[in-house]
Amino acid sequence: MIDLHHLSMHYALTLGQRIEVLRDVDLHIPAGQSVAVAGPSGSGKTSMLLLLAGLERPASGHVSIDGVRLDDLDRDGLADLRRDRIGIVFQSFHLLPSLTALDNVALTLQIAGRADALPKARDMLARVGLTERMAHYPAQLSGGEQQRVAIARALVHGPRLLLADEPTGNLDDTTGEAVRELLFALNRDTGATLVLVTHDLDFAARCDRVLRLHEGRLHESAGRTAQATAPRAAVSTV
Repeated sequence: MIDLHHLSMHYALTLGQRIEVLRDVDLHIPAGQSVAVAGPSGSGKTSMLLLLAGLERPASGHVSIDGVRLDDLDRDGLADLRRDRIGIVFQSFHLLPSLTALDNVALTLQIAGRADALPKARDMLARVGLTERMAHYPAQLSGGEQQRVAIARALVHGPRLLLADEPTGNLDDTTGEAVRELLFALNRDTGATLVLVTHDLDFAARCDRVLRLHEGRLHESAGRTAQATAPRAAVSTV
């Protein structure tokens, strides 16, 4: 599902300096796995997720998603790939305030011209437990409900890959736990590969694999399966 080949990324600073986010990383993630990317703030976790989504370009190396090399695609091709195969859940929801929960979830399908946009959106909102809240606007929803709408929006088109950036970072403990359970249930039920960024090591440990990002290198520790499937030359066990 996901392959990183000699992937490097950096941000340029003043006076010729730069911050190395990733250093020559090789990584393979099979379809259907749940994988956490953990590490301290500023370690580059979100940057890695943006590379997987094709929203950032690496300095060298390449990313393949579901057999497609992202560097072979132009802007429109990347947008089509995200529309068809990738769902993204942001920490701050990014719901459109002028649209109801139902319309927020249906919007991507409507833009694609899908005649089944509203029925699909209703089904997905019911799946995340928001049947009674479909006609409500984001401002009328709690933080946990908004996050569930965002998850429904990310999954309504049946993506093969779900990327989640600190999906419980803005939620209280009880609501955060409900969202965590929902993400793992959807991973199991739909078979979508789940890659989530988190600083919560307890959350991370519930995934099949845990990757820690430190000084541009990925180090793997045992998740739920305790299996190390990534190449040892690039991802070491800690």
